[in-house]
Amino acid sequence: MRQQPWRSIACTGASLADLPTEVAEYRQWLLIEKGRAPATVEAYESDLARFFAWWGAKPIRKISEADLTSFLAQERRDGLSSASLARRTASLRGFLSFLATEGILVHDPSSTLGGGRRARHLPKPIPEAVVSHLLDSIDGDDAVSLRDRAILEFLYGTGARVSEATGLSLGDIDFDEELILVTGKGSKQRLVPLGRSLRHALRAYLGVGGRQSLVQPQKFSDRLFLNARGGPLTRQGIDLIIGKRALEAGIESQGLSAHSFRHSCATHMLAHGADIRVVQELLGHASIATTQVYTAVSVDSLRSDYLNAHPRARG
Repeated sequence: MRQQPWRSIACTGASLADLPTEVAEYRQWLLIEKGRAPATVEAYESDLARFFAWWGAKPIRKISEADLTSFLAQERRDGLSSASLARRTASLRGFLSFLATEGILVHDPSSTLGGGRRARHLPKPIPEAVVSHLLDSIDGDDAVSLRDRAILEFLYGTGARVSEATGLSLGDIDFDEELILVTGKGSKQRLVPLGRSLRHALRAYLGVGGRQSLVQPQKFSDRLFLNARGGPLTRQGIDLIIGKRALEAGIESQGLSAHSFRHSCATHMLAHGADIRVVQELLGHASIATTQVYTAVSVDSLRSDYLNAHPRARG
């Protein structure tokens, strides 16, 4: 088994040949069997590369829980953040569990490994009035303005992830049925409603002077959202649009991102009485436990409003 120092792995872009062959098998299983996104798999590989640089050339079968605990303790002493430490722990658990399931290991040394849960931070939704002001401030009829309004209406109107927005194709929009086909994590697809404001924004963008003005024949793309050069818009491009439009609207843009609109969509729907399972389906959460974080946000909002409004709530 060939091993390289961690600095070599991190800085020279070493291939899978620098890691145990079992990592390559795990990678294929994640991509093909589990349908994990390539970026997610690369993050897991990075964590495993770090561990095996520490572990050296010793056999995998000799890894014990004590070894894992020592490695993670060293990472913590080296200043690794709690979020990164949680992911590194999860990466090791997933890999070693896979090896045990496949019979490569007699037992999983990470099965009783403590820790690794990332501290949950409540999302910070954008106030409804601020969202409305931002959307209404994009009132130009040029192609870029029509596109930007449609993008932000889509993010807020559906609660979609930014990767789902960049992956939309023209054929995913069904105006007759008022539905959008969204492809999420692991290539899982779901249908989301096409609300009134979003429908109007998309029709304007797809009409005369909109998307067609951005298309360049030599760069044909069926993606819904295009950049100024006619290519597919990227997630970085969308965040730049959000920052630019927020600045123009006089809104503090620090911390504002595409994900903020996803948080806001869920929180505002629950605040207006939506069933949590409806919100779960809309967001594409596999587990309702993921959606439940937004109920805590709604309760915080309720508490704040109550304390401010009820004459006997304070003092």
